[in-house]
Amino acid sequence: MGVEVVSLGCRLNLSESEDLRAMLAGEEQLVVVNSCAVTAEAVRQTRQAIRRLRRARPDARLIVTGCAAEVERAALAAMPEVDGLIANVAKLDPRVWNVPPARAIRTAQHSRAFIAVQNGCDHACTFCVIPQGRGASRSLPTGQVLREVERHLDLGAREVVLTGVDVTSWGHDLPGAPPLGVVVQAVLDAFPTLSRLRLSSLDGVEIDPLLFDLLAGEPRVMPHLHLSLQHGDDLILKRMKRRHLRRDAIALVERLRHRRPNLALGADLIAGFPTEDETAHAANLAILAELGVVHGHVFPYSPRPGTPAARMPQLAAQVIKARAAELRGETARIRAGWLQSLIGQPQLVLAERDGTGHAQNFARVQLPPATPAGTIVTVTPTRIEEGLLA
Repeated sequence: MGVEVVSLGCRLNLSESEDLRAMLAGEEQLVVVNSCAVTAEAVRQTRQAIRRLRRARPDARLIVTGCAAEVERAALAAMPEVDGLIANVAKLDPRVWNVPPARAIRTAQHSRAFIAVQNGCDHACTFCVIPQGRGASRSLPTGQVLREVERHLDLGAREVVLTGVDVTSWGHDLPGAPPLGVVVQAVLDAFPTLSRLRLSSLDGVEIDPLLFDLLAGEPRVMPHLHLSLQHGDDLILKRMKRRHLRRDAIALVERLRHRRPNLALGADLIAGFPTEDETAHAANLAILAELGVVHGHVFPYSPRPGTPAARMPQLAAQVIKARAAELRGETARIRAGWLQSLIGQPQLVLAERDGTGHAQNFARVQLPPATPAGTIVTVTPTRIEEGLLA
């Protein structure tokens, strides 16, 4: 058997894993785990994947990279299943893998292209270990972004997703410190036939005026915003060292929806942050409905090594679990009502290989049998089946 790359965690990892597959194509008996360390559960899943892959591929060379390979380096290196670790910042360097650089051209064809325009993070959120795993913020210059987009479009991609660790910090390290809106506008201008552009999780306080206008009024930028919200209580947000307050998030969404009423909102939320009392949890729960969050990612808090939050007074594990369940239940309730509102409304859906696709608002839709992957079709849903429009 040849190379197998297993990706855990974020969309940036997913994008990088595609590059790894292309770069390592032709290698024999090689397994790569592109790991995640954002939570203790992510590290547990990484270790679980390593053991599973070793059982399935006993003769393969098993290499671990990704954030957990930095944050949990000693623990993963001590696992008998692991043959080696590669630094996260070096994993896309062909020389590290001893393969010809010319091979580092992605050949896989996907309906949606994830393009990493930024990596690393310069912020110091008290709960987050990712700067330890990814390093300082680094931006891909506009010219390189455009070349990446062109390559993916040539391979058949119909939708482009600009992604990164802290996407809204793109440009801060480039000459003139251009804001993210500049590269988004450059992509739209350079590729007028690109009909679907999407952005991964954004920090609301760094949405510049040009980017705001594109999110609010550019039809080729999808009506879907995912916010790095993290919490709905001001005191907890301050203890997290976030740079926004509750009112800032509410005002941003209100301004966007005033101009684009059909905007579908996603958000990341942490349950059970240290010192979170019942009042703070209630505020966290309430902001879901206040903002109308229909794509919710809920993370039970877990202390990460070397972070300030790990030294704060911790909540009991059962309390964290219960609060995460409440947040997920509220998100599911809001999402169910939103999906119901889309029944009978025509949706432009990008077909993927598994028989489903995403509408412009990122609702997942069951497609008619034999719909070719990569086509954009109009579907008018008549029902909801297992959380999908159909």
